[in-house]
Amino acid sequence: MHGDSDSLSQERGWQDQANCLGVDPDLFFPERGASTREAKEVCKGCVVRGDCLEYALANGEKFGIWGGLSERERRRLRRQRAQDGRRVIING
Repeated sequence: MHGDSDSLSQERGWQDQANCLGVDPDLFFPERGASTREAKEVCKGCVVRGDCLEYALANGEKFGIWGGLSERERRRLRRQRAQDGRRVIING
């Protein structure tokens, strides 16, 4: 059990450093059409913002603000990365 908890704490270690630690999670999952400004302000300057965003992208998070981006913004980023990857393959 000890090894399992060590690996879990390493996987989730970035979350312990997040600006949003202790903030009401509802702030990051606003109702459709509601402002995301406050949630994005919490993300601004967060030292683990990139880790949070990559977690959301890797796990297909469909809702909420992750790494300072909404789902719409994450979809755009995924498309851009896919296009950039194709360009590298074509040019490489």
